[in-house]
Amino acid sequence: MAAPLTDQEKRKQISIRGIVGVENVAELKKGFNRHLHFTLVKDRNVATPRDYYFALAHTVRDHLVGRWIRTQQFYYETDPKRVYYLSLEFYMGRTLQNTMINLGLQNACDEAIYQLGLDMEDLEEMEEDAGLGNGGLGRLAACFLDSMATLGLAAYGYGIRYEYGIFNQKIKNGWQVEEADDWLRHGNPWEKARPEYMLPVHFYGRVEESKEGTQWVDTQVVLAMPYDTPIPGYMNNTVNTMRLWSARAPNDFNLMDFNVGDYIQAVLDRNLAENISRVLYPNDNFFEGKELRLKQEYFVVAATLQDIIRRFKNSKKGSTGPVSFDSFPEKVAIQLNDTHPAMAIPELMRVFVDIEKLDWDTAWAITKRTFAYTNHTVLPEALERWPVGLLETLLPRHLQIIYRINQGHLDISALFPEDMDRIRRMSLIEEDGGKRVNMAHLCIVGSHAVNGVAEIHSNIIKTDVFRDFSELEPEKFQNKTNGITPRRWLLLCNPGLAELIAEAIGEEYVKDLSQLQKLNELVDDDAFIRDVSKVKQDNKEKFSQYLEKEYTVEINPSSMFDVHVKRIHEYKRQLLNCLHIVTMYNRTKDKWIKILCLPLQAAPGYHMAKMIIKLITAVGEVVNKDPVVGRKLKVIYLENYRVSLAEKVIPATDLSEQISTAGTEASGTGNMKFMLNGALTIGTMDGANVEMAEEAGEENMFIFGMRVEDVAAMDVEGYDAITYYEKIPELKQAIDQINSGFFSPKQPELFKDVTNMLFNHDRFKVFADFEDYIKSQEKVSQLYQNPREWTKMVIKNIAASGKFSSDRTITDYATEVWGVEPTDLKIPPPNEPLTFQLE
Repeated sequence: MAAPLTDQEKRKQISIRGIVGVENVAELKKGFNRHLHFTLVKDRNVATPRDYYFALAHTVRDHLVGRWIRTQQFYYETDPKRVYYLSLEFYMGRTLQNTMINLGLQNACDEAIYQLGLDMEDLEEMEEDAGLGNGGLGRLAACFLDSMATLGLAAYGYGIRYEYGIFNQKIKNGWQVEEADDWLRHGNPWEKARPEYMLPVHFYGRVEESKEGTQWVDTQVVLAMPYDTPIPGYMNNTVNTMRLWSARAPNDFNLMDFNVGDYIQAVLDRNLAENISRVLYPNDNFFEGKELRLKQEYFVVAATLQDIIRRFKNSKKGSTGPVSFDSFPEKVAIQLNDTHPAMAIPELMRVFVDIEKLDWDTAWAITKRTFAYTNHTVLPEALERWPVGLLETLLPRHLQIIYRINQGHLDISALFPEDMDRIRRMSLIEEDGGKRVNMAHLCIVGSHAVNGVAEIHSNIIKTDVFRDFSELEPEKFQNKTNGITPRRWLLLCNPGLAELIAEAIGEEYVKDLSQLQKLNELVDDDAFIRDVSKVKQDNKEKFSQYLEKEYTVEINPSSMFDVHVKRIHEYKRQLLNCLHIVTMYNRTKDKWIKILCLPLQAAPGYHMAKMIIKLITAVGEVVNKDPVVGRKLKVIYLENYRVSLAEKVIPATDLSEQISTAGTEASGTGNMKFMLNGALTIGTMDGANVEMAEEAGEENMFIFGMRVEDVAAMDVEGYDAITYYEKIPELKQAIDQINSGFFSPKQPELFKDVTNMLFNHDRFKVFADFEDYIKSQEKVSQLYQNPREWTKMVIKNIAASGKFSSDRTITDYATEVWGVEPTDLKIPPPNEPLTFQLE
């Protein structure tokens, strides 16, 4: 149990974690006991640890509610332009600690819980992760919501309330096994159901022409029930809303079956409608054209657009007279997070033309000015292309609208009369291998702004993937380098470092991360070097205890913690890291001391990814049990990686692996989290690594391998894996060991698929970068022998990480895409009157 804070500790922590006043603590204890009694109907004799967590969560939520209501009142009064962030994924993680930090309640809550004889860490561990995302894209959406609230933007996140989030991963005998993530089984104290705003969503049916215009009739209706979650800004009393939709069958769903006597079956069939929000598709960077997935994508945008238009019509200004949609783009900005919500474009056109009776050209002009599109990948297998036949069945009116959009778009043929191939490439409808709608093309044509998520990625989009579109409308294409919220990814997960930085440069950096540059003045300060090193060591010792408890592996906390946190995918090249591990193992005479952690799930249907996990665990099995190696090298595959585990891993990491083939990683945000938390990066010039090298200096990172132009040249010449295998003895030895069953003696042929892929169809050229990667790892080991120089480089990296705040990213979106201005206006708390003039 944590001891109460000393006066000196309290003074240190006041600015970042909130003041501990006697009144605050007494009020929190009173709230806790009230909720235990009235909300949970328990007393201390029978309450479980989960009851205590819920009592605390409800107590903290009480502090949100007044601010939440007041924020919405404030938006109604001031009628700002509203930003709507549409994403099929929001990887929120846990909410309790983040809320305490953003409201400045953490110290007071810590003290109250201590006085109640409970342990805060134990209570925090009771909370389920809201794992409503696969990885980077969903976590980015969560960071963006935090920043939008912190910057005072009238912003809303819209998505799906999946009953089952990203699966729980178990490793059994080295193989990944998926289990359902029933994250709602104990209830969710942070959400508020809003049945009064339930909305109908239509599927199937047919299109009918009449005097009144086009009508979509004989549809099947599914209801969208909203659940609202408060999103607090940092210390500014702004609380925005994330609205997630849950599918419900209407009461008359299939009950016509009752007429033929099968009432029971009719009620059971309601599940078919409600399956829409049942489960998150666990595919990352791989498109799977399933009907249920398309239903999910349309479900969220159809419900959301009804909500947006309702809010637009009910605005203070709109409620005083007839509504004109001319001002819609001045009041509404909709950001599409990748192509998953792309059906919003034809849906808004359907609403404008069929329901609101706008003419086509007016509706199209408004629609284009409203939408903006973020592209997250250049991998061809990840780009969504829906079969025309499926759209025709499920959304017949939308297919007509897409065809008409395409017809207008292809009038560009007048600009390129001689180049019919270009017209074919730019069409929304692809003919090769069956007619399909290219959703990225739909997003580009229907938006006024298109962006990539790192400079190098945005350039590849412009010069390669969407080159035809970029040449036609160059002003449409932008870059918005991703960012991470410093609240969760520093204050929450690494309080020791956060407080050390606040002592050194003040606490303003929490809302202006560029102030970390001031740390450059302390690069040679012995006391600061010692303190930074101590914080890292404390984090490593804490994480070592966790690893020893969870994996029964003996850990030397003085080892270098070398961590590769990525979804398992060939382009992220966990295999390159695996070959490096085997090479280190073969060099048993060396003096390295390393812990390698390689966490993260593989998509359930992705055979090669599952083989990679099996290979890593098989290598770990041999390495960890070898008495010659002893404690010098340990390989740990972290099971069931999620946001709450990332919060433990990242502060303890010394070396961050960002080793994708140049030109394949759109940005990465894990690389930024590690940099901010004092890890050094070994990586290729890919994604945001390029900008990290610009900010910190390439000499302060371990950059290796081919650049984008080298990869392109090799694609032209041809990549011959055998040449490298025969030329590099250590590579040959490692591959031969894997191939011969050295790491799988009971099944010598087990990894033939892996080696066959590496030799014959490795799109990501693992062998080509092997030699340079090993040399770079040797430089890492050499620098790690000199703790002072290592820590100086760490400080330079932390000082250079200011650019990678999601506050900066959102400011760029706000001013350059959405046409809104961030504000540092602090809304007065609920117990104070509004002291500023509402316009």
